[in-house]
Amino acid sequence: MTDAASARPDGQRVTIRDIAEHAGVSVATVSRVLNNTVPVARAKRAAVMDAVEALGYRPNVVAQELARGHTQAVGILPQGISNPFYSRLLKGVEQGLRGSAYYPLFASGEQPAEQASALELLLTHRVEALILMGGHIPDDEVLAVAKRLPVVTIGRTIRGLERRCVRVENHEGAYRATRHLRDLGHTRIVHITGLPWHGDAVARLEGYVSALRDTGVEVDPALIVEGDFEEQSGLAGTEKLLQARVPFTAIFAGNDQMAFGAGLALFRRGVQVPRDVSLIGFDDQPSAAYTWPPLTTIRQPAVEMGFATARTILDELRGRGFVQPTFHTDLVLRASTAPPPPAAIRGGVRHRPGPRGVSRR
Repeated sequence: MTDAASARPDGQRVTIRDIAEHAGVSVATVSRVLNNTVPVARAKRAAVMDAVEALGYRPNVVAQELARGHTQAVGILPQGISNPFYSRLLKGVEQGLRGSAYYPLFASGEQPAEQASALELLLTHRVEALILMGGHIPDDEVLAVAKRLPVVTIGRTIRGLERRCVRVENHEGAYRATRHLRDLGHTRIVHITGLPWHGDAVARLEGYVSALRDTGVEVDPALIVEGDFEEQSGLAGTEKLLQARVPFTAIFAGNDQMAFGAGLALFRRGVQVPRDVSLIGFDDQPSAAYTWPPLTTIRQPAVEMGFATARTILDELRGRGFVQPTFHTDLVLRASTAPPPPAAIRGGVRHRPGPRGVSRR
């Protein structure tokens, strides 16, 4: 039996006995309808559902799961929910599970210890499947979990689970971004990378290098700056180049957030985008269209990726097997890229101080 949180006029909780009495059926029939365990005649099912609606009954999900011996939860563990990319993935997963018998159970962590605790929390709640988004959990621990329940990763490749890793073509996207700048005439192109151990960052760096070599430009290590996918690292990396007076005419940031930080660094030095320096990102976050100037970027379909991942998990839980989806990228042209200035920048971008008494923030 499953009690409900709804209340009767006398203040008592509505139970399945109340539903049975209202519908004129047995308690066992109500239980079968609510738990969807055994086929029930259409007329009796309709009577039960009408009674449920009339009495405002809300089943006790925990009690139902205890009765079934398993949950209907799909565990979701993102590297962090503050990152716009992960929040859009989460939105897609929610949309993909909507309308099914399964519900998402979220736990997140940005640091390794936090992620380990989040994983333990999800496993304690006996989730039916697990979706990992990035993260620091060691591969061998992920493989151990995968022996117990279906595991799918997004934005991360686990050796031994390669065919269960949903990914976007990062190399392709980075190649396209760099090739766009090369087609405009740029040869001194900075790349601000993501975290050096992150698979997406590695693939984007490789795409950048490939595009330069394919167009006859030698890779200059001085133009490759390590970031961490956060705005501050884009700001700091660009400031470092400006202070060192490294010559460049374009920046390809490993994601939009670092591009925003790079744009702020250029603004503080009085460097105009795209007149003096072109700027391109990766992700196509919603805010990219509202920066000034609007950011040219590489779109990866985060919401669609989350949606497809949820659907593949549902198919597997229903016994239909797992089919790995792969996603491609698109170049979104806006107003932050243009041909390099007529006179190539020599000795780095020069600082243009603002008016006295004005602090650039």
